[in-house]
Amino acid sequence: MAKTPPRAAPWFPFPRDPARGELFRSGWNPSRLRLLGREDRDELRALALEDPVANVFILTQLDDAVTPWPLSGARIYGTFDAGKLTGACWAGANIVPLNFDPAFAAQLADELAATGRRYASVFGPAGATLAIGGELQARGHLVKEIRDCQPLMTISAETEVTPDPRVRMSHRDDFSVLLPASVAMFEEEVGYSPLTGGDFYSRRVAYLINQGHSMSFISPEGTVVFKAEIGALAASVAQIQGVWLNPTYRGQGLSAAFMAGVVHLARELAPVVSLYVNDYNTRALKTYQRVGFAQQGTFATVLFTAN
Repeated sequence: MAKTPPRAAPWFPFPRDPARGELFRSGWNPSRLRLLGREDRDELRALALEDPVANVFILTQLDDAVTPWPLSGARIYGTFDAGKLTGACWAGANIVPLNFDPAFAAQLADELAATGRRYASVFGPAGATLAIGGELQARGHLVKEIRDCQPLMTISAETEVTPDPRVRMSHRDDFSVLLPASVAMFEEEVGYSPLTGGDFYSRRVAYLINQGHSMSFISPEGTVVFKAEIGALAASVAQIQGVWLNPTYRGQGLSAAFMAGVVHLARELAPVVSLYVNDYNTRALKTYQRVGFAQQGTFATVLFTAN
């Protein structure tokens, strides 16, 4: 069961790291663990493609042709065996392991802590995520919440549940009502407002709408009844995030048809639709299972406070 401390500190955007020249810290063995550079991009992508469902976040970054290297101001650390890339870890606003051996967690945490950067979370495959989160906690990062069991689920066929036709791709004109709904979802899910750190979150909501990655049911009166987003899209996988049902409409048996609508729209962009969910959210789990999602793996998330 997740451990939930009191309300969190405000959300913050991730600061860019001014130190770009130093590739290794003293004591590092570059044949085993080092920062990746542009020359490693193809090998990193090939490794990520071995499990595109688990690695769709990093694949989305790698497949963005206009994104320079390092990607989005992030550092990417790689582990090697006999010169071959065996695992990696994205360190941006969040830390995201990719086939990362937990045995390297302490060494990685030393380097992450030495940068002085603040991280919002670690998320990804449970073993590596919990190991990295624990090592960072031991180095002074304050843990706000640990979600240690999040089933990673997929569906790769049309659902047998009839999609609610009122769920549609959001329009740019929907931004003014979708932003408050998105903030409400974030506060309910994470425990604090994403807006106190500036306009990053609102720009993210607008970006997803403009990309055609936001889906919603908005009533004729302008009330957001339901919304969800495709948070990552790459390698024939669309990962659903930000699922939210207006509290007024909960308990009425609407969720399955709404999620079926999401699957139908998302599969127009990618044949495999994925998501991950907290194991204690039994109502959501039952809805996803009814729609046709099946567990493929287990994620975890370690959330940090700002201080």
